[in-house]
Amino acid sequence: MRIDLLAKRLLKINPSSTLAITSKARRLKSEGKDVISLAAGEPDFDTPDFIKDAAVEAIRSGFTKYTPTTGIPELKKAICQKFQKENSLLYAPEQVIVSCGAKHSIFNALLVLVDRGDEVIIPDPYWVSYPEMVNLCEGKPVFIKTSADNNLKITANELKEHITPKTKALILNSPSNPTGCVYSKAELAEIAQICVKNKIFVISDEIYEKIIFDGLKHTSIASLGKDICDLTVTVNGLSKSYSMTGWRIGYLGGARKIADAISNLQDHSTSNPASISQKAAVAALNAPDDFAKKICKEFERRRDYVCSRIDKMPKLTYVKPQGAFYLFLNISKTKLDSLTLASRLLDEALIALIPGEGFGRKDFCRLSFATSMESLEKALNRLEEWLAKL
Repeated sequence: MRIDLLAKRLLKINPSSTLAITSKARRLKSEGKDVISLAAGEPDFDTPDFIKDAAVEAIRSGFTKYTPTTGIPELKKAICQKFQKENSLLYAPEQVIVSCGAKHSIFNALLVLVDRGDEVIIPDPYWVSYPEMVNLCEGKPVFIKTSADNNLKITANELKEHITPKTKALILNSPSNPTGCVYSKAELAEIAQICVKNKIFVISDEIYEKIIFDGLKHTSIASLGKDICDLTVTVNGLSKSYSMTGWRIGYLGGARKIADAISNLQDHSTSNPASISQKAAVAALNAPDDFAKKICKEFERRRDYVCSRIDKMPKLTYVKPQGAFYLFLNISKTKLDSLTLASRLLDEALIALIPGEGFGRKDFCRLSFATSMESLEKALNRLEEWLAKL
């Protein structure tokens, strides 16, 4: 087929470097190579049994038909209760949209908010899909390059400097993928003030909110006042906190007009998320938070171990993550760009890292510690030996 017959919007979309390296790692593994993957973007724990049981019961009871597009009432009620209890957010069920994952929720929000030529501000480094989603909406990604001096977070002044008459939205991710940075309540208050003053929407991606370390507390920017709440789309889901990545349940809360627009969009795109997954999500949200607390504690233990090992590798530096399960490694001292380093590391040491290029930084690689301590120890031994030979 002639490439010029395809929609021109697709020409702006870059292939995922994340998928490319994981695909190569799988191939090598299938060939019998002892590959250790530190590339995972999902918890390595199984979904809790009580959630699986709720899904099995849904199947056995025949709950396998279409549901309302935006989610079943009992799930939307559970989400509203979660927002109120954990985030101090008062969303009515009509303001909540359940979708096929947090990624789907973010894309829906961008599609209803962003017109051709609108600018969307994105802190750099960023999750790989943010700019591609903006491109698909025919908007323009505007990047704010962050510094290690500010723990790879944007400042209020930097935000102010990047606002133009075409600025429509800011995408904020805290805790962050890939950096693990966490915005404090004070930092969010300053950002909120600027967004309200300039009438800029905020898409707040809070998917890692329960994986947060050092006694820190997650703050939802929408909780900082009615004005910023009206401008914010709060995105979350079950993937990370309940180890339910494959179940594909995400959700958002936002102003009624935004929710109505997304409902209409979802009516004509995906319709409802899987009925069985919705029942499983109800069980997850209505249960005590024991599982999320348990995996958070384990991820913090792994983070501390990985940091203690990287501290002994002079060619690597990092900003200590305060959440999520990634270490964003500065590899500039190796004199290699991220694609070269990741490719050579996989070929020569059988370790899979994700090149930072897809996150906006050629001089970084993302290391995931969502794997066992045994695998981490083995991989870091190999990494240390490989770096010594560079």
